Amino acid sequence: MVVLDDLGGQLAAARAWWMLAIWAGHPDVRVLDGGLQAWLAAGGELVQAAWQPPEPGRWQPTFNAGAWIGADQVLAGRALLVDARSEERFRGEVEPIDPVAGRIPGAVCRPSAANLDKQGKFKPAQRLDAELPRADQVVAYCGSGVTACHNLLAYAIAGRPVPRLYPGSWSEWITAPARPVARG
Repeated sequence: MVVLDDLGGQLAAARAWWMLAIWAGHPDVRVLDGGLQAWLAAGGELVQAAWQPPEPGRWQPTFNAGAWIGADQVLAGRALLVDARSEERFRGEVEPIDPVAGRIPGAVCRPSAANLDKQGKFKPAQRLDAELPRADQVVAYCGSGVTACHNLLAYAIAGRPVPRLYPGSWSEWITAPARPVARG
């Protein structure tokens, strides 16, 4: 199965990859690196044809509850938190989506855009491996749980274990006033 998007940055494709391959356990999910634009630039064709439903498959999801964690586990603080949002959002200087700006205390910033080269494709595995934050336990988050999956895919491309996802991310974190917020 190949997932792709044409929105730029491959954010939706990375989320689809995580949901299918990591959370639901599909054995063969690929992301079209660079998305539809890269496909067309490489001479790939788009064929218009009458849609034919595929043959039913035998794959059954095997949902992996260990692939993600909730806010209480994040609050327990046993993993390195990697925030996929821009540095400005991470520092709390701007917040275009949520009513509170900032980050989860102790997190480090790895903007998802840093995973891509100038052509919009993922950087080579060796370079990603050198750049991605390291820790025994890593949890990825972002604003709403989508761009964090881009970082998770980068870890997979780098040949590292895929960290867990905090899908509620910043948007959920700030719904409980007792949860701490860091800025700066």
